[in-house]
Amino acid sequence: MSATTLSKKPPKVREPFSDRMFLIVVTLMLVVLLALVLLPLIYIVASSFSSPAAVNAGRVSLWPVEFSLEAYRSALSNSEVLQGYYNSLIYAVAGTIISVTLTVAIAYPLSRKTFYGRNVIMTLLIFTMLFSGGLIPTYMVVHDLGMLDTRWALLIPNAIGVWQVIIARTFFANTVPDELYEASQLDGAGGLRTLWSVVLPLSKPLLAVLALMYTIYQWNTYFDALVYLKDPDLFPLQIVLRNILILNTPGRAGSVDLAQSMHQMQLANVLRYALIVISSLPVLIIYPFVARFFTKGVLVGAVKG
Repeated sequence: MSATTLSKKPPKVREPFSDRMFLIVVTLMLVVLLALVLLPLIYIVASSFSSPAAVNAGRVSLWPVEFSLEAYRSALSNSEVLQGYYNSLIYAVAGTIISVTLTVAIAYPLSRKTFYGRNVIMTLLIFTMLFSGGLIPTYMVVHDLGMLDTRWALLIPNAIGVWQVIIARTFFANTVPDELYEASQLDGAGGLRTLWSVVLPLSKPLLAVLALMYTIYQWNTYFDALVYLKDPDLFPLQIVLRNILILNTPGRAGSVDLAQSMHQMQLANVLRYALIVISSLPVLIIYPFVARFFTKGVLVGAVKG
């Protein structure tokens, strides 16, 4: 074989015109969707770093005008915001640990073909996904268990998500080979040792997906806290934001003068944007670290039922 033959590159396959047009249309649609999602976020960030006068005058577009940190100073100096931030961190971290642990504990046995009655249990779980007891019975259960107006009311009642159980069960059934289970049994490992030493090390994408799902849910929890909590010291950040941005109207007190009242009203508009950025920051920080696991875990867990 001559050197000329080896140096030849394989001929390029020319894409059909219809395929190229399809890719162009899809690309344009994705660009439009990206703009629809990204532009409001840029506007929110730009407004949060602008002066109250510039925001209320409508002079802010996609870049801060009259750069100011007054909204962030006002938000972070509010003791209710700091307490809500602290509570949300507790709910997110503790709730994620509890939920991931319980989800793995129920999904792993359901993925094993030797587990008797797994189809019946799975059917009952799916039934709860479609039908629930309702708000009043759930409230009565939480009350009778003594969890009302405690942190446990936000951690236990919705600790397990049926959709997450389905993803975890499918992942365990399709990703971990049966040969590994047999090898661990030959080595004398029991069920818990097999789960800890064999299954979980191979399930990092799944654990990342579950952790992200439960963390986002716990961080954005709102309705459960509104129903089960009365103590302001236990309110998560979302309830605090509701109380500040919806229920409170600046300048109600008659002792403040007109100029101060107008400034408070202007600051309240900018404060909305600053609080949105502050409340979204933890999720935005966590997501890049688990993004590479997220797509893989979801796709693997959804290949087969």
